[in-house]
Amino acid sequence: MKLTVVTNNKKSSTEIDLEESVFGLEARQDILARVVTWQLAKRQAGTHKTKEIGDVRGTTKKMYRQKGTGGARHGSRRGAQFRGGGIIFGPVVRDHSYDLQKKVRKLGLKMALSAKVQSGDLIVVDDLNLENAKTQFALQYFKYLNGASALLIDADQVDANMLKAIANLEKIDILPQIGANVYDILRKDKVILTVAAVKSLEARLK
Repeated sequence: MKLTVVTNNKKSSTEIDLEESVFGLEARQDILARVVTWQLAKRQAGTHKTKEIGDVRGTTKKMYRQKGTGGARHGSRRGAQFRGGGIIFGPVVRDHSYDLQKKVRKLGLKMALSAKVQSGDLIVVDDLNLENAKTQFALQYFKYLNGASALLIDADQVDANMLKAIANLEKIDILPQIGANVYDILRKDKVILTVAAVKSLEARLK
């Protein structure tokens, strides 16, 4: 599979051969959904908590005698049925993450990249280096995006000037290739890979 490499001046220069086993797969919605759900569960804080009966203030003394009052039997004012009482089966602090097989995570990433190729939303550039760390230079660099959101994936080291230049651009994010993930790829309109990033991803995923 061949794809045109775009140079810094936005003119087509050469072509690059994309590995079919990485960029040419048929995307399966079930695999992508499994990986995205796993990612979102792993990032969930899990700090939600309500007070149970043992956490609320109040005496444990029996409210009134067991029989003869004509009312229901109660042993504590901290019960859930009373104002200020504890919550039954409320959320507690816990870890929401779970394990997902490496082969499924790997397959999901390949399918996400393949989906962008098939929709024509994957762009390969020679590099992502800027001479000046100013936002206006980044806007000129990505003028051909026409306002679309984009995920930039560079090699192992991200250019420092590019990182600073896009810091104020809400629709553009940048990652090293080791941080490429299904959720970020799918939620952006365009994915821009450097030639070095393509080679690294192919070596890691095929």
